[in-house]
Amino acid sequence: MRHRLSAILAVFLLLSAGAAPAAAATGSTHAQSSASQIDSPTCSFPVTVTDATGENVTVTETPERVVTLSPSAAQTMWEIGARDQVVGVTQYAHYLDGASSRANVSGTGDAYIDREKVVSLEPDLVLAPDTISSETVAKLRAANLTVYHYPPADSIATIEEQTHVTGALVGACDGANETVTEMESKLDTVRTAVEGEERPRAIYTFFGYTAGNNTFIDTIIETAGGTNVAAEAGIDGYAQINEETIVERNPEWIIRNSQDPTVPETAAYNSTDAVKNGNVIVLNYNYLNQPAPRVVQPITQLAQAMHPEAFAAANATTTTAEPSATTTQANATTTTATETTSGGSPGFGVIAALVGALAALATATRRLD
Repeated sequence: MRHRLSAILAVFLLLSAGAAPAAAATGSTHAQSSASQIDSPTCSFPVTVTDATGENVTVTETPERVVTLSPSAAQTMWEIGARDQVVGVTQYAHYLDGASSRANVSGTGDAYIDREKVVSLEPDLVLAPDTISSETVAKLRAANLTVYHYPPADSIATIEEQTHVTGALVGACDGANETVTEMESKLDTVRTAVEGEERPRAIYTFFGYTAGNNTFIDTIIETAGGTNVAAEAGIDGYAQINEETIVERNPEWIIRNSQDPTVPETAAYNSTDAVKNGNVIVLNYNYLNQPAPRVVQPITQLAQAMHPEAFAAANATTTTAEPSATTTQANATTTTATETTSGGSPGFGVIAALVGALAALATATRRLD
């Protein structure tokens, strides 16, 4: 039970700090950053970039001490070869090799970030995701820290763009260029493989939730050559999924994440073509839920699973040290889904999703008493 409580808490933190829906960019008052705003494309210092708050962030020399306030920012630093500059990370970045040896700057209770801890590390640069409040950013700046506030990651292009920006800020332009080039190479293979192919019906479900329109998961499914049936059903953002929708939409593929890999063993799920044909794919949730360079891995794995022949024809190869995604025979591995709810609203925004996650967390807590 404590494992389940921990998992639900992780879902809450991912929803709030790494999986914000793409809709967050719509109507945003944040100024959009771009690689074109880098004053020094040769990666020399000083460098000035306009961040999501409209602030001109200037870094005068290569930062030796960087604190990342999200797993996605940490992952980006790791990917561009700048991990040695990182002195502080949040707790859900500990999946990265060596990250657990860095200071943990996560807060407790309602605080996502321990500001005092961040200040005590005396960083030359703080990388803050868009989910960190402008108030928190302002307070860190008031403590004389240089903070770059990322814009919402509303597309893969934004991830690539911000990878370049991060590289310029920390003096790792070559690493950023190599990372984006590798991302585009893999994505080009996926695009070639799925072009003109029939798009299978797919759905992503986790702890009774799904991802509909205006979510990064929707972008992943569509890029991998699938049709997100949750989006087709009119679900917006991250929302609870009722079993009537599962039956009605009858997905051909069910996507689960590595923290909640088991398909609910219910009549609704068992009736789907996905379960009948064993088309259940489990993807690494650290890559699936974080808008960072490694997102190409679940995209590649999903495309390869749904379009194996076309993918082989495109000469795709998976070049990752991480375990491959697993396709399982769902009936052999599923358990009763106590988190699955029915009759819920067909769609609600990220704030309501957070409320739902907190409600689930509260329920799990009461069960432990």
